[in-house]
Amino acid sequence: MKFPLGHDIQARLLLAAAGSGRMHHAWILAGPKGIGKASFARGIAMRLLADAAGPPVVEQGFGVPEGHPIRALLEANAHPDYAELTLLEKDGVFARNISVDQVRSLQRLIQSAPSLSARRIVVIDSADDLERSAANALLKNLEEPPTDMVFLLVSHAPGRLLPTIRSRCRTLRFAPLPDDMMRMALSATEAKPQEAEIESLLSIGEGSPGKALRYAGLNLGEMEGLLHAIMTKGDGDNQQRLALAKMLSGKPARPRYEAFLERAPAFIAQAARSRRGAALGKALDHWEAVRHLAGGAVILSLEPGAVVFEIAGHVAALASEN
Repeated sequence: MKFPLGHDIQARLLLAAAGSGRMHHAWILAGPKGIGKASFARGIAMRLLADAAGPPVVEQGFGVPEGHPIRALLEANAHPDYAELTLLEKDGVFARNISVDQVRSLQRLIQSAPSLSARRIVVIDSADDLERSAANALLKNLEEPPTDMVFLLVSHAPGRLLPTIRSRCRTLRFAPLPDDMMRMALSATEAKPQEAEIESLLSIGEGSPGKALRYAGLNLGEMEGLLHAIMTKGDGDNQQRLALAKMLSGKPARPRYEAFLERAPAFIAQAARSRRGAALGKALDHWEAVRHLAGGAVILSLEPGAVVFEIAGHVAALASEN
């Protein structure tokens, strides 16, 4: 792995800081979800730990050769100077938050001397998931950081973090990927979507490969095409709304239906961006109604066909209110 796709400036900045000997002890990696911030954090952690153990890696970017002992330890989750906090998973269900006990478990790493080099690294993916008590426990570590320890806090919404945490970190911002890099990222995945699907995923993903790949294989281009036609021309005879409801009803269509519920509010939000004045206000009213309906449809076990028909009605209304 050389420089991470689309984030080479951030990689060069951190590597330069580490090479200068004046590496700040805590960084917030801030940007939209799904653009590769967590992979970036793990990649820079591997490179920094490999360099610290010596001799320095000569490859550019995050490249650490296959067979390198530090790489082998990290890939086996056995590096004694590295810790990573994520949502715990049990029987396929993820916890709602990163707990205070998880943060307290870092004390072993923090209070002991480094084992393999003069550097220790903690990755938190994501800091947004820290429960309040966990955030406060982390703050104590950030206030009195051990020598040569680096905290990498992945955050999709840094404004929601405790101000005291933000004040003790430097923020490194990550932007959505441009279309050419999105194509490269999507083409390189195991899903290997076809060109026609990639075009649809580019629109859906909005610069986030992770977001786009959640919809891979669902042929959402057809669904988006119907929504666009309904929004552009209306649907006076209800035929397109009925077709959409039929397409997304039934057990086999469940993944597409759930994707529709996630996409519909964003679809209306995109349409609202080009509107002004009263038309914008009405579009935002439809967005709020669709967001509320889509958010409760699965929890309340609402009939999918009826939900799709009602949401498509809000989309159709946009045609006469432009």
